[in-house]
Amino acid sequence: MNVRTRNLLLNGLVIAAGAAFIWWAQDNLDGYKIQVLNLVAVNAILALSLNLIYGFTGMFSLGHAGFMAIGAYVCSLLILSPAQKTTMWILEPLIWPLSVVQAPFFIAVILAGLAAALCGLLIAVPVLRLGGDYLGIATLGFAEIIRVVLTNLSFITNGALGIKGIPNAANLWWNYGWLLLTLFFMVRLLNSNFGNVFKAIRDDEIAAKNMGVNTFFYRVVSFSIGAFFAGIGGALMASLVTTIDPKMFVFTLTFNVLMITVAGGLGSLTGSLIGSVVITILLEWLRIVENPLILGSFEIPGIPGMRMVIFSLALILIILFRSEGIMGMREITWDKIFALFGRRGVRNDNS
Repeated sequence: MNVRTRNLLLNGLVIAAGAAFIWWAQDNLDGYKIQVLNLVAVNAILALSLNLIYGFTGMFSLGHAGFMAIGAYVCSLLILSPAQKTTMWILEPLIWPLSVVQAPFFIAVILAGLAAALCGLLIAVPVLRLGGDYLGIATLGFAEIIRVVLTNLSFITNGALGIKGIPNAANLWWNYGWLLLTLFFMVRLLNSNFGNVFKAIRDDEIAAKNMGVNTFFYRVVSFSIGAFFAGIGGALMASLVTTIDPKMFVFTLTFNVLMITVAGGLGSLTGSLIGSVVITILLEWLRIVENPLILGSFEIPGIPGMRMVIFSLALILIILFRSEGIMGMREITWDKIFALFGRRGVRNDNS
């Protein structure tokens, strides 16, 4: 058996094991644990999309909340029934044809990603001429503009009232299916010539330009692809929580995704997956610090938002003492696993 066939077989076994776990989890885990598993998948998609922009192409972007908002609203508008839209839009009636159209969930998620990618393209052309911190500030401004626009376009978004009763279609199968598709696409992209150019731009953009690379074109492509998958993540998030409004898509949302990406490792797909598991579970577990704590006869009042303070401090410590994150730029592959066990076997034989 050659290496390629072996790796394909092992990948298939891992996917089958994951499918078996999802089938088991749906019947044996409670609603809260299933919700956490869903959040892990959605956060992993968002982390992979931001890692493509920041970790693999070297563009410091803070606009992910805006792309998520676009994806969430487009998907919600497409999967809501006309009857729901008629009763929900109170301030102003929803415009035609959105008031009568209803699409299957898969089509709605795809269109949500395409809408986010289109906005990413329109933003990338003027903004990506900037670099470094200026790019981060510009994309942060874009995300805030999107939030303000969503608040004021009440004839489309229902304004500050938001959208409620969104069909809960984003179950474990959908979320992990989309995660698998996202991971497959990212692996194929980053192992191609396109991916090599992205990494070259990240490492030294001036050298890439001197080699004849149209760096602006490749940066726009990377930014648009990242926006597409951010829109996918936003669409899945909207269907998962079933209620959205403009206040949901503030900078804190981008910060959460950035924290997962940095903690996992910039420039590592494996790191994004590991970081999404660790950070999502810890964020949920640390809700205990926001609730009152009773120690004997003493009661310590809970502090709302304290878990984000703790995680902000944790992110600072990661940047100071382990700036490369959990994985750095390394990946876990079957070849490395077999090589590691092979070296251990040789050591045991020599001993």
